[in-house]
Amino acid sequence: MALAIMCSGGDAPGMNPAIKKFVDYVYEKGETPYLVYNGLEGLIDGKIVKALHKDVAGILHRGGAIIRSSRSKRFYEYKYRKQAYENLKKHNIDGLVVLGGDGSFRAMDRMSDEFPLNFVGIPTTIDNDIYGTDTCLGVDTALNVIRDALDKIRDTASTFSRAFVVEVMGRECGYLATVSAITSGAEVCVIPEADFNIQVAQEHLKKEIEEGRSYILSIVAEGTKKTKDIAEWLENDIGMETRVTVLGHIQRGGSPTVFDRMLAFEFTIRAVDYLFMSKSSNKVVVFENGEYGMKEIDEVVGNRYELDPELLGMLNRLD
Repeated sequence: MALAIMCSGGDAPGMNPAIKKFVDYVYEKGETPYLVYNGLEGLIDGKIVKALHKDVAGILHRGGAIIRSSRSKRFYEYKYRKQAYENLKKHNIDGLVVLGGDGSFRAMDRMSDEFPLNFVGIPTTIDNDIYGTDTCLGVDTALNVIRDALDKIRDTASTFSRAFVVEVMGRECGYLATVSAITSGAEVCVIPEADFNIQVAQEHLKKEIEEGRSYILSIVAEGTKKTKDIAEWLENDIGMETRVTVLGHIQRGGSPTVFDRMLAFEFTIRAVDYLFMSKSSNKVVVFENGEYGMKEIDEVVGNRYELDPELLGMLNRLD
């Protein structure tokens, strides 16, 4: 039995540990592993190579993905999806593990409706916006990158008595911003999932400034598109010299944390085991309420991820 692994969409720390575990575990099971290079584009172009142990040696600590990733406009066309499926069949590949996010799973769902594609998705995105799983591969590392940056920014904010507005990633999901604000003690957090009461915040901050507060740390989720507005508000209405920092793609890079490495191992083992067990899987591995499980791809892509109300409650208690 031959299995393949590919990455699709944005990269996330933990992809390389998953790739290594895939190759080692498939060989351990006495079967043949393949690597699909360049994501969906590589699947279309037939960039499919039999994996050797040496291909994945020494990659656990590396960020990114050694097999690279991509997004593909061509994949929207039936003829290219057919070509991708035929490329898998050329290598007698029976199952595919897909490291990706919501868009990647939608692509696989579409392809599986048209062809007898046997795949298992591993939720891999720093945005943590996939329905049915409490955490995705790469999230913990991204949070630690943000935490390190915020700790350093707070140092200079307090030294120069300034306000800093820090924009973090997450697309339309405010998970990274929320957890980062809570764990860094930020005074302001603006996310897509909740209205920001600027009047209440202004009264609160001005009172604290009168009582001796000398700096402000604000976290803004990119999906709100309010980074500039918050900076102008802090400068003009709160009256504090303000700087803006957009963390950008550093949040996607870096050596995966121990948690993300272990998560990658568990996700991958369960994905491979399921592919060996089933000839029509089309599932996504999830981690929910402290336990690993499988969800139907239709359920995952057919529902919208919602931020945990408990996190929103903690956010409302920022001080």
